[in-house]
Amino acid sequence: MNIAVIGCTHAGTAAITNIANTYPDATINVYEKNDNVSFLSCGIALYVGGVVPDPKGLFYASPAQFQKLGVNMRMQHEVLDVDVNAHSLRAKNLVNGKVIHDHFDKLIIATGSWPIVPTLPGSELHNIQLCKNFQQANDIIAKGEKAEHVTVIGAGYIGVELAEAFAQNGKRVTLMDSEPRILSKYLDQEFTQPVEDTLKAEGVELALGQMVTAFEGDSGSVQRVVTTKGTYEADMVISCIGFRPNTELFKGQLDMQANGALIVDEYMQTSAKDVFAAGDCCVLRFNPTGQQSYIPLATNAVRTGTLVAMNLVSPTVPHPGTQGTSGLKLFQHHLASTGMTETQADRADWAVETVAIQDAYRPEFMPTAEEVLFKIVYDQHTRRVLGAQILSDVDLTQAVNTLSVCIQNNMTVDQLAFQDFFFQPHFNKPWHFINRAGMKAMEKQGNEQKEKRIS
Repeated sequence: MNIAVIGCTHAGTAAITNIANTYPDATINVYEKNDNVSFLSCGIALYVGGVVPDPKGLFYASPAQFQKLGVNMRMQHEVLDVDVNAHSLRAKNLVNGKVIHDHFDKLIIATGSWPIVPTLPGSELHNIQLCKNFQQANDIIAKGEKAEHVTVIGAGYIGVELAEAFAQNGKRVTLMDSEPRILSKYLDQEFTQPVEDTLKAEGVELALGQMVTAFEGDSGSVQRVVTTKGTYEADMVISCIGFRPNTELFKGQLDMQANGALIVDEYMQTSAKDVFAAGDCCVLRFNPTGQQSYIPLATNAVRTGTLVAMNLVSPTVPHPGTQGTSGLKLFQHHLASTGMTETQADRADWAVETVAIQDAYRPEFMPTAEEVLFKIVYDQHTRRVLGAQILSDVDLTQAVNTLSVCIQNNMTVDQLAFQDFFFQPHFNKPWHFINRAGMKAMEKQGNEQKEKRIS
């Protein structure tokens, strides 16, 4: 069996490792444009901030390791074109320019995503950086040492983490986003407001609710960022406004969504026989809605890459869907979310109810008893749990993993009230805040029914 794999970050690494172990007699040819594999881009801000002093820690596999497994690692090779019907591809060696042809029995597309780069006046100026791969991370660090005022465009996870890192490095920082709030894709307003307050207190200038329209500069380097609301100084700009699937090779050959994300079935097979996709280049079922959605996360990538290996010869293990569960530590704040936020539900006209708990997470007689803010979003009619969010200055984020399991298993908010959670004063109260959220939802329903009877 001749297997071709395009891309070797998270999805590709997981697929290759499992295929090599499961099918030791297979010929595996891997095509990777970079000179490295398995780079943890989610650690770029930690690298920039000096939390991770050795960048080697951001890699968990190497070409040499795969070669020991018998894998043909064609590093620094760019795939020029693929014919999925003919089961063939052409790739160019970026070092010597040689073009090679390959025929495959199975193709695994793990091409990932690439930053969205809007075409704006002044985009060609120096010191406007992207934030995705290892080389870009090194460029950001090298140029950031000389920069005095760093502007980060995009207030998602990567953007806010970079803003934190540069603020802690003593730089002037401006954080921009077209949305009126930071992290609006992941959290509701009551969770993002405390974080915005902390960013401001740490000296980060927030320029929210405005679009970048141009970059200006002299002597070929950026000096100003122009938006719909004003002009901001900057001698270094980092653009991280989002990602799009890297699937240009397959347009007109494979079914995909409007944004280019490849459509796969539950066994990770594309619309073409013997062609599979995993990671940031494809869609997954979003369990709260049941709809195919584009959710680029490293966790989804490693799982889907592993599933491709399991389903390569025959459909064996289906993907269970995803809740898009994610977490973040920013300054003293620990945040996490899973599933649908109330904001997302409102935008989708999805009828939801919410309950929130704000209280000390453990008994007040303990030396410290930090406050936790915990919120559950659930369907108004079925009472099925659709999402959850948490914020605390102590790490309680694992509670959101618990709610992720609840969503995946279609639990109702009422079932949470009496779930078996341990009590120990070091960790929680006799009624865990998850239990209390379930109880609150039951009480809320009871009061609503009472009001209906009275009316």
